Amino acid sequence: MIIDTPAVLIVEDEPDLADLYAAWLADDCDVETVYDGNEALDAIDGSIDVVLLDRRMPGLSGDTVLDTIRERGLDCRVAMVTAVEPDFDIIGLGFDDYLVKPVSKGELIEVIDQLQLRASYNENLQEFFALASKKALLDDQKTEAQRKSSQEYAELRDRLAVLRVQVNDTMQSLFEQDGYRQLCHDIAGESVIRE
Repeated sequence: MIIDTPAVLIVEDEPDLADLYAAWLADDCDVETVYDGNEALDAIDGSIDVVLLDRRMPGLSGDTVLDTIRERGLDCRVAMVTAVEPDFDIIGLGFDDYLVKPVSKGELIEVIDQLQLRASYNENLQEFFALASKKALLDDQKTEAQRKSSQEYAELRDRLAVLRVQVNDTMQSLFEQDGYRQLCHDIAGESVIRE
């Protein structure tokens, strides 16, 4: 479950769905809900920890809202929660995680937990996990032939390889500080790491 109470902004153009997400998260998060991209840009500021962002909305799309969040330099984590099946164009987008609708209450809470944990990591680890999430999504959604023919995917794999070396150095440093256990837990995605 969520340790700190994060401020979560839900951006969803279907009011019933947005309100359902808000009800699911109300006990664990400080939730604000908006129903279009313009409202999202008005609502988002430095107090928001996590944005759950629909990708396809009338007016300003989720992609445009995401670009604006990153251009403003806001230090929040963004999870796309959308019915849009992922394609290789997601590699260049600045989100941290991507959920394909329909999603459950458990999935929303889990992604918020993971994004909150990642927010405490240094920049290299944050980038590593964001890119690893994109790679896992594409590995699941695209055929091997599609992945092999994509230049973006090849660049993604190369960048992950570079970051993996940097992450290993960071993990060694954390290991020396007894902070490695939580990092290993997050990387492995397991509930318990056994010695």
